Amino acid sequence: MSAMVRIVLSVGVVVGVWVASPVAQSYVPHRVFDTVTAQFTDFEVMLADLVKADVVFVGEQHGDRNSHRLEHALLEGLAARRDAVVLSLEMFERDAQVPLDQFRLGHLSEAEFLRVSRPWPRYATDYKPLVDLAIDRKWQVLAANVPRPIASEVARTGVASLGGKTDEERAWFAAERFCPTDDEYYGRFKEAMGSHPSMDELARYYDAQCLKDETMAESIARTWRAAAADGTPPLVVHYNGAFHSDFGLGTASRTQRRLPDRRMVVVTLLPVASLDELAPGGDDLKRARYLVYTRK
Repeated sequence: MSAMVRIVLSVGVVVGVWVASPVAQSYVPHRVFDTVTAQFTDFEVMLADLVKADVVFVGEQHGDRNSHRLEHALLEGLAARRDAVVLSLEMFERDAQVPLDQFRLGHLSEAEFLRVSRPWPRYATDYKPLVDLAIDRKWQVLAANVPRPIASEVARTGVASLGGKTDEERAWFAAERFCPTDDEYYGRFKEAMGSHPSMDELARYYDAQCLKDETMAESIARTWRAAAADGTPPLVVHYNGAFHSDFGLGTASRTQRRLPDRRMVVVTLLPVASLDELAPGGDDLKRARYLVYTRK
């Protein structure tokens, strides 16, 4: 079974940043590549550009320890440069927004929040530092994704299952969904799935993938517009699995569709065996504006 099936169901030198961890300071070697200038650049130079965006998509390889530390460093760097930030997460789902807000405001204990919000297995090490930083800065934290039970049902039985949802459940997934099967995203999804699924299974899995993308995009766009309407356009920093934002597709393209005049920047974290002989090229030059390489 492929990884995608399981999901559905500076120049020339190695540099590093110091990031805070629950135990001690940790040095994370990395290199940053700017695909527009086609040159290696500095983490701080990247941050100075990201802070001018409206939405930043940070694409990760789930479970890579150094990637998660760099994600935290990225958010810390943006916090030092901008006050109006929204932390958006694939890793929490819309039906967890109320307990997430209650926890953020101090009305619910962390233990009770986690009990009712279906946190990912590595939440304590991978995502809690991001949430804690946002709470400390008094930022909004967005539970952006569709609830897993709904996405899983679509993957099993098809998108028609959404027709039987209650009004309350309908608020947990995107009202507008556009999932063509003749574009680049579908082609990349089909390739990533490999030869395992039948065409019927592939269609259901893709519908579930699109439901996640559309829901996260709607969550981001709606939150950005609401904050901007109050007079303070925010920087939304959205963390997701890299496939959701690589090549500006998936959640990124669906957010751009909803916010056509806003600046979106994609950052992709790429764990590699060695940082010493990197030569980005080919498809990687289209993957993201910034490629952040780190040691596995």
